[in-house]
Amino acid sequence: MSDYLRARFGRGGPIVHRVGLSASHWPGKRAVHRAVDEGINVFFAYGFDLQMTRTLRDVMHGRREDFVIATGPYNLIIGHTSIRRTLERRLRQFRTDYIDAFLFLGVMKEQQFPQAVRDELLQLKEEGLVRRVGLSCHDRGFAGRLAAEGDMDALMVRYNAAHPGAEHDVFPHLAEHDPAVISYTATRWGFLLRRPKGWEERIPDAGMCYRFVLDNDNVDVVLTAPRNLAQLDENLAAVAKGPLTQEETDFMRRFGERVPHQEVVHVAGRLAIGGTRLGTPVNPQIRTTSTPDRSDDAVIPSVLGASFSWLHNTPTRFVAPIILTLCRI
Repeated sequence: MSDYLRARFGRGGPIVHRVGLSASHWPGKRAVHRAVDEGINVFFAYGFDLQMTRTLRDVMHGRREDFVIATGPYNLIIGHTSIRRTLERRLRQFRTDYIDAFLFLGVMKEQQFPQAVRDELLQLKEEGLVRRVGLSCHDRGFAGRLAAEGDMDALMVRYNAAHPGAEHDVFPHLAEHDPAVISYTATRWGFLLRRPKGWEERIPDAGMCYRFVLDNDNVDVVLTAPRNLAQLDENLAAVAKGPLTQEETDFMRRFGERVPHQEVVHVAGRLAIGGTRLGTPVNPQIRTTSTPDRSDDAVIPSVLGASFSWLHNTPTRFVAPIILTLCRI
């Protein structure tokens, strides 16, 4: 494996493959096995990612130290799942006695990550049940402040050619404490693979999107969430090419500036929070513009984004059992 695809997972952390696997799109057990065979050793999982949890708990048997597992409780905006109970469930699911990076997932703004939550995460670390604690955060300014403070030693942030803002909001604050940095949505939920209106040049492929992220040394791991084995193989073959050329980098930045950005809009006085699936808005109350990269772009990835958007517009009598179900996973 080239040095381009190897990094230390934060200060004092293990050496990891810089491409991590998320199985949120259920790519199949063969894809998880292929990832392991290709040297991938960072795996991100929600509680409902049964393909990954069931496969990894067998693969990790007898070689737990070779793997880095990232997971965590969900910020549900109107509350959050139990932090300790979520950890206990993940330990059972993976049949392990510790989690490598336990992240409070889906923080949209600072108020959703109060001191009480931070203290509980740090207590779990003190007990030896987790090795790193942190959050996935959509507010880059807040993530940068946390990096500078140093209590959180793992950060999961959005970074891609259409959202390069971490370059000035987050990355300059990493040096002193050197937390592990995981980047998600390298393709900007598929928007970077689509032709913007009026764009007549070529468009990037997924490999170029991943290489753009990996070209930044501040990123320890970029997550890929393939839908099948073929997509995983294509992504791994692409990153094996190494860094982009300067011409390719300039092209990616120019193209990223043209990719539509989603905004949160108020409709009839109600806040609409949207997510995307392969770049397609899941909530018609979200409009796209070509505005510059913004920290407050309220887009929540994958299943959670669609869930929150739907829950917001669902009568309370239907929401309660759904929240209870989420709290059990």
